[in-house]
Amino acid sequence: MKTVITGCCGFPTARGKYYSVFKTVELQNTFYDLPSVEWASSIRKEAPQGFSFAVKAWQVLTHPSTSPTWRRMRRKPGGNPEGYGFLKPSRENIQALEKTLEVARALDAFIVVFQTPASMPFNQDVVKWVDEFFEQAVSMSGSVKYGWEPRGEWARAPVLKELLSKHGVIHVTDLLKARPVFHGGVVYTRLHGLGEGEVNYSYKYTDKDLEELALILKEMNFNTAYVMFNNVSMLSDASRFKQVCGKVLGEDARVE
Repeated sequence: MKTVITGCCGFPTARGKYYSVFKTVELQNTFYDLPSVEWASSIRKEAPQGFSFAVKAWQVLTHPSTSPTWRRMRRKPGGNPEGYGFLKPSRENIQALEKTLEVARALDAFIVVFQTPASMPFNQDVVKWVDEFFEQAVSMSGSVKYGWEPRGEWARAPVLKELLSKHGVIHVTDLLKARPVFHGGVVYTRLHGLGEGEVNYSYKYTDKDLEELALILKEMNFNTAYVMFNNVSMLSDASRFKQVCGKVLGEDARVE
């Protein structure tokens, strides 16, 4: 039987209230400023048994030091700034991944999600270094899965399926816009709103949108699907989707 687990990208309400409604969350603070292992351990203890955490990878792994998002970082990493971002297999990135995994393990997180920007170049040199990065990353991961949400040219690259399947990395997409080329039995979708462009955070999903999403999941073959809303109205949209999905999938799936 399929399992569909719905949640949000970040806590859109008080954590205690959130825990009573959902069984998973994708932490966003791990992207901007990697929290301490002590903080991660305290959040894990606070959450109910059976609650699962996803971790958005620290931005220094995916975004170069010239990225505007670095300005929000209170504690800049050391080393050569050129070594960070774009999934380079550099010493700086590998050390940043080690720190990210320490936080993920303290949370008992099931996945680390890499979201690369549209500015990430696509050429044979970059293909090679992404391959090398994930080869090292998988050797370090233990029980933690990896997901990758590429944007820009990388989202449409023919080589993407080969890289993902080679390393067992889940292709993270917005299912209302694109199907994953590889998921290995675990679907992970991040919903950023509809309209022109890759994101429209102000968008509020209609009942028709949510029914379409549920029908897409009904047609797909997987063991577990994580449906993560990442828009302004994510709290209400995610709650509504649980109800819609339960009606559409019926006895074919367990919806949480």
